[in-house]
Amino acid sequence: MHEETAMTGVLASQHIEAMIAEGTLFSDTPVLGAQVQPASLDLRLGNVAYRVRASFLAGHGQSVADRIEEFVMHSVDLSAGAVLEKGCVYVVPLMEQLTLPEDVQAIANAKSSTGRLDLLTRLITDGGTEFDRIAQGYAGPLYAEICPRSFSVLVRPGMRLNQIRFRKGRSVLSDPELSALHDSDILVSGGAAVISEGLGFSVDLKPAQGTLVGYRAKPHTGVIDLDRIGAYDPAEFWEELRTDKGRIILDPDAFYILVSREAVHIPPAYAAEMAPYFAMVGEFRVHYAGFFDPGFGHAEAGGHGSRGVLEVRCHEAPFVLEHGQIVGRLVYERMAAVPGQLYGREIASNYQGQGLKLSKHFRD
Repeated sequence: MHEETAMTGVLASQHIEAMIAEGTLFSDTPVLGAQVQPASLDLRLGNVAYRVRASFLAGHGQSVADRIEEFVMHSVDLSAGAVLEKGCVYVVPLMEQLTLPEDVQAIANAKSSTGRLDLLTRLITDGGTEFDRIAQGYAGPLYAEICPRSFSVLVRPGMRLNQIRFRKGRSVLSDPELSALHDSDILVSGGAAVISEGLGFSVDLKPAQGTLVGYRAKPHTGVIDLDRIGAYDPAEFWEELRTDKGRIILDPDAFYILVSREAVHIPPAYAAEMAPYFAMVGEFRVHYAGFFDPGFGHAEAGGHGSRGVLEVRCHEAPFVLEHGQIVGRLVYERMAAVPGQLYGREIASNYQGQGLKLSKHFRD
């Protein structure tokens, strides 16, 4: 009974390493140790991208390969590097494949740097009826649907744009459990804890210093090579947003990088996923990159509370966003075990202790 309890929750890095060793998670190109994160595995692009007419899901009883044949316009060889054009939809077979046990399910999400480039990346599978959700016992290939929204990007095989997290049994904390954890571990600071189907967080539009509150993507820019770190001048791709009024007006279909008012803490025995708040709060969506790893913002891992960077896209109508407005929520989950490595400590973590910050591709 104790062993069963120990293995309920989000699988940690050591469990993922065991899955690789057992062949539950496999690839023709050996999985690299650097792909293993505290509570997830980075997935790698394969050698070809298929430009398709539209986004799709395979649907019950159908394979992604068959659906690609229905919708493909042309294929793109990635082996020497290739540009994925802004506004186009691509499907890329990933290097990794799965043979999940019957009691393990998986979810996927874009990596932080992917989301901060407005690079919509979602996982699709054979027989799948939802993006980024993989049923218990799934056996088969994995594919990334990629749609660059703001910038065209240069990609190569082996690049890691999205990540997968594995879960056994019930792991999501109820609101009473989350309140108790906040009382013991202080999950959020800089504002009152708003707990309702997760931990609410708000937007910071009154910075402690200066008037810079965010960035808006410029509409006509050059290509971003995803392998080039700290290489690009932000001014060529982003417009600074400044205000001393505590509010900004979001433009329809524009993409913004903002920051949460609260500093967030993910204790080592927990993981979290950022989820949208309620549709009725406004004409926008927040955050592509939804995974927060164990140790994010944890003092012993160098975080001391880290603020959440918000990737915001406005929808049909201009919308006034005001300081302190709740824009999303963190859903906390128990880990099956404390990971052998924590975010920001044993691994190189680009966003530990962050404030308002663009992706790692841009110079500070």
